Order: sequence, then C-alpha cells, then structure tokens
Amino acid sequence: MSLSVKPGERVGVVGENGAGKSTLLRILAGTEKPDEGEVTVTAPGGVGHLEQSLRGATVQDVVDAALTELRELEAGMRQAAEAEDMAAYGELLTAFEARGGYEADARVDRSMHGLGLAQVGRDRPLATLSGGERARLALACLLAASPEVLLLDEPTNHLDEAALTWLEDRLRGHHGTAVVVSHDRMFLDRVATSIVEVDGGGVTRFGGGYTGYLAEKAAARRRWEQAYAEWRQEVERLAEFASTTAHRVAAGRPMRDNNKMAYDRNAGRVQASVSSRVRQAAERLRRLQDDPVPRPPEPLRFRGRFGARQARGPLVELPLPGGETLTVEPGDRLLIHGPNGAGKTTLLDKIARHARGRVGYLRQHVALDPRRRVVEAYGEGLPGYPDDHVAALLDTGLFRREALHLRVGELSEGQRRRLALARLLAVEHDLILLDEPTNHLSLTLVEELEEALGEYGGALVVVSHDRALRSRFRGRQMGVGHAA
Repeated sequence: MSLSVKPGERVGVVGENGAGKSTLLRILAGTEKPDEGEVTVTAPGGVGHLEQSLRGATVQDVVDAALTELRELEAGMRQAAEAEDMAAYGELLTAFEARGGYEADARVDRSMHGLGLAQVGRDRPLATLSGGERARLALACLLAASPEVLLLDEPTNHLDEAALTWLEDRLRGHHGTAVVVSHDRMFLDRVATSIVEVDGGGVTRFGGGYTGYLAEKAAARRRWEQAYAEWRQEVERLAEFASTTAHRVAAGRPMRDNNKMAYDRNAGRVQASVSSRVRQAAERLRRLQDDPVPRPPEPLRFRGRFGARQARGPLVELPLPGGETLTVEPGDRLLIHGPNGAGKTTLLDKIARHARGRVGYLRQHVALDPRRRVVEAYGEGLPGYPDDHVAALLDTGLFRREALHLRVGELSEGQRRRLALARLLAVEHDLILLDEPTNHLSLTLVEELEEALGEYGGALVVVSHDRALRSRFRGRQMGVGHAA
C-alpha cells in the first residue's frame, strides 16, 4: 500500500470490519510498526492519537497527561527564564504559542462542555465515569491539546447530536491535518475532504465525502466487473478458436465437388495460414491467462433476516416517571433518542427485564469469551452440530469462512458486533432491543442492517444517535430527558 496525506487534509478512513483501519492509525501514530516499508510523519506541532485507555486516578490526571507536551514546554520556559537563556526561552515560547499553550486549559473546558461533560469535575475519580464518559473525556483532552495531526478512531461513538455538531465544527476549524476512522455517514459528508478505503491489505483514495465515495466506488465496481467480463469472453473466444478452427480446415477434410486438383493446390496455403492464426491465438490466450483480470470479490453482505414470532398482547407495559406508561405492542417500532447521560441505556435495560415473550438484545458492549473460536461463540446455546453452525453463520453474510476459526479476542470491535448480530439472527424473537446498533459497523453493513430491520415483523426498540438512521426510521420516536 501507499498513502500520502497532505497538510490541512481531513481524511475519512472507511472499510470492512477487521480490514485494518485501526491498525493503519496505530502505524501512523508510531505505536505499531509495519511489517515492511517506511512511514514518514512530518508534524512539528505534534501527533495526537485517540486511544481508548486513560491514565490516571482522576479527571485532572487525564487532562495533565493529555497536555504533557505543553506542560513540558511551559516548564522549559521557566527554567530558561531562571537561567536567563533568552535564546532558548524564545524558541520554547514560539513553540508554546504555536500550540496555543496559554489557552490549553480553557480549551479543555470548552471541549468538555461541547462533548457533554460540563458537569464532570476535575477532581472526579476516573473509575466513576461510564464507558461513554471516558471515551468523550479522552476526545476532549486530545482536542484541547491541539496537536497538528489528529488521528481519531471512531470519535463519533457515544456522542449525542449536540456533541456531534460541536465536533464537526471543531474539526472543520482545525488548523492542521486529521485522519479519522468513522462509520457516521453524515459526519463523513460534513467533515472529510477525501475518503480512504482500506480493503484487501491496500488503500484506495476517493475524492469528496461519503456521498462522493459511494458514487465513485459504485462506478469503479462497474468498470471492474465489465473488464472481468470482457477478459473472460476473450479467453473463451480464443480457446474456442484454438481448439476448433484447425480441426475444421485440417488435412484430410472432405473434398467439395470432387475438385481434387484445387484441393491439393490450396491445402498447403490454407494450412499455413490457419496454423499461423492458431499460433497467434494461442499466444494471445497465454498472455491473457498469465495476466488475468481478477474476479471482483463478493463483498460481505448482510443476508440475514430477523425472524419474528406471532406474539399476542402487549410485550411491554413499563411505568415511567410522571405517571405515563411505555407500552410496546407486537409489531411496534420505537426509536429512543436524547442527550448523553439521559438514561437511554438504563431505559432499554428496564424494558429487557420487564418484557414478555422472547427478547433479543444487542448491547453497546458485546461480552464474549475472548478465548473461544468465532464459530464456537456463535453456536453456544444453539441447537445443532458445529457444521450446522458454520453453515448458518456463513449464510448470514457477516463472516467469511477464513474468519470462523479466529479467536474472539483477535476480532475487531466491529467484528464482535457482527458476531452478536449473527446470534440475534439465529433465533426468532417477539421483541428486539438494539443499543446504538450502527456503532463500529462498516458503512455498507449499516445500510443493509437498516433494510433488514425494515423487513422485521416483530416489535423493535432502538436507541441511536445515528442521524441517518433516525431520519429514515419508520415508527414512533421518543425523546428521553436531559442529563443532570
């Protein structure tokens, strides 16, 4: 693969789950080495990589860790001033001001406010934060540090609509370069100046945002399919010519009109001409077979269908604060939305506990034994033999055969979500609950998942911040109150 990112670009990185998008970011960040080749990063203003692990006991510890480079520049300035080394002081001051060092703590406050963490105090223990709050804190601190190059892996997960809008504005105003892995279609359209797709161990660049990427990718697919079809037709034509033409005009063929003299006189000339053409066709065939147009690979497609049982009567009758009751009847469709911290997941958990009938639940965080093979984790608790489970899992279109014997711990987050979805497909349900179902899933899969959910005949309750999903959702929508 070969990839160049120009200063000031905002590159959106897309691709199938497990294709290597996060690995690419880690290689760019220098935290992982490529198997071969070279990586050159020129960023005097620093490189910031959004990581999932946070260091420290309190929120302030995390802030200080994120601003380490600025704190070190500030300490160096004090030491240079005390030593009256004005040359060193001037050099450090220039670097400090270029990174906006004097406004760093104010940027932390603005970032935390923009990402819905305004009520989180700096002295709050890190262990008391939810997974979503920790992810937003990591993002806020990285943006406050304001490195020249931002490497962000799924930054839109755990963000509500207000925070998404703030992040989009912040990245569009970034005076530097950004490389962002994201599944959010609107985010990519609004932020990315170009799209890079990771596929098959290589990368392909597409101009424009997500909409431009879809159009270019579809056109490229059509050109590839046409080139493959033309190659196959030419190979078949030449093979047919080489195998039959010589036989039709070979020596010993029947004379016509008993014209023996003409037959003998022309035979040698005809045979020489035909032999030359056959040799040319054979050589052309050899070259085509030595340099074939590869068959376009079949993309992973969501072929599964969610099975519904014929339930009767209300599936959910849940009292809500204020005296109202949330009722879900068979076939109902409900989308729950609201700001971060408003209790959407808590509400979904309550629905799961109080629902009648068979309930399928896709949680935000998939809990699977990392030591088990994919096909073993899929088949746990399901009827049938391992061969049956292999066939059923392949039929969903969510995994290729070569991935079935990987251990769950080797899967990407998106692949683990695929596995959890596959288990939902294996059983018919009266009610399906989905908590942020589009998180970590590839863009193609998200589109196909929405289509499959549209055909599901049972009751469906979805919690989602995905603006594209919300805009196309057919059913009731319910807003949950504001965070305290």
